[in-house]
Amino acid sequence: MQYQASSPEDYINQLPKERQEVIHKLRKTIRENIPKGFEETISYGMIGYVVPHSIYPAGYHCTPELPLPFLNIASQKNFIAVYHMGVYADKDLHNWFINEFPKHSKRKLDMGKSCIRFKNLEDIPYELLGELASKMTVDNWIEFYESNVKKK
Repeated sequence: MQYQASSPEDYINQLPKERQEVIHKLRKTIRENIPKGFEETISYGMIGYVVPHSIYPAGYHCTPELPLPFLNIASQKNFIAVYHMGVYADKDLHNWFINEFPKHSKRKLDMGKSCIRFKNLEDIPYELLGELASKMTVDNWIEFYESNVKKK
């Protein structure tokens, strides 16, 4: 689901009450842990954390006028989603997350390439997601992006 929001606060205010609390806590966790340089914004209709043009002027290769996306959080129809491009690009980070997840949750990991889905709102491993958010700096992400994702 996409919300027509102008700010992260506006996005959260449009959600049902039970989702507001979860997204607010997830946002707080990410903001407390994500390395300096990433900028919080609305990206693709979700709360996003991007590499701003002031750091990476080339922007996103698919849409250069947009900043380079890194992490998004969203309230989807049937789940809360965390989209983490670092998990998609960095095999070591991906493997670390898959190995750590069972230590933080009783549920089976529901994950796509960069999308981590949480259908049970009471079983979101905030501490693990905070640690995941902290593991890749802006410079690390740009390096991975240019060598693994960006079309040459």
